[in-house]
Amino acid sequence: MAKITRITTQKKHKDRYNIFLDDGNGEKYGFSVDEAILIEYRLRKDLDLDDATITALIQKDTLHKSYTLAINFLSYRMRTKKEIRDYLVQKEVDEEHIAQIMDKLTAERLIDDRQFAQSFVRTRMQTSNKGPMLVRKELLQKGVDEVFAAEAIDMYTFDVQFEKASKLARKKLGSSSKKSFRQQIQQLQGTLMQKGFSGDVVKEVTAELEHEKDDNAEWEALVKQGEKVLRKHEQKHSGFELEQKIKEALYRKGFTIDLINAFLDEKRED
Repeated sequence: MAKITRITTQKKHKDRYNIFLDDGNGEKYGFSVDEAILIEYRLRKDLDLDDATITALIQKDTLHKSYTLAINFLSYRMRTKKEIRDYLVQKEVDEEHIAQIMDKLTAERLIDDRQFAQSFVRTRMQTSNKGPMLVRKELLQKGVDEVFAAEAIDMYTFDVQFEKASKLARKKLGSSSKKSFRQQIQQLQGTLMQKGFSGDVVKEVTAELEHEKDDNAEWEALVKQGEKVLRKHEQKHSGFELEQKIKEALYRKGFTIDLINAFLDEKRED
């Protein structure tokens, strides 16, 4: 049995208290507790504590500190159960305490993977260029159950996908003016698929863009590429052989035969 001789406030943490004990051999530091534990157990000077109670107090305070860690981690943004658990494991919290903390956070509705998934999808739709398949992958990586992930992804409708993918595609298309339209479309398809948009959406977006093809821009792109190919081969080839080299190179770059022939006709007239 030990008696509490003093209770002092910690200098750096005003909500924590040092408990000093005397077990018959003089006063010495016993342990520290949070203010909540101090109040709950009504700790005061001259209170007698047995070993079992001291052990329980220390365990209770350790659990409280770990719970506070979790609360602080949650204060920055919503977290999944997996994120919280991984964080507590990283902080070397006892497994039994982790289970208790997870139960408490769930009961207090501070963690809810279904709610997290819905909020996450809304945020991604508003602030990123990621399509639903990529967002779904992110949710699964964060430990969200597949059912909750699927429910949340349903908010990412075809119309929302189309609008976002179309905006991204037009931006990319305008930055690739030196390439043939067909090559730009092929690259756009790959980019949109990598961003997580569905095949149907990619098909619709590229189909719409094909109706808006700028013939003048296509001709300017072909001339730039054609001049470049010409400079590359004119030192080693001439006549029919040179034209074939130019045709092959420009066709591989996605230009039509009609445009290529028009370019070659101009070159013959120079």
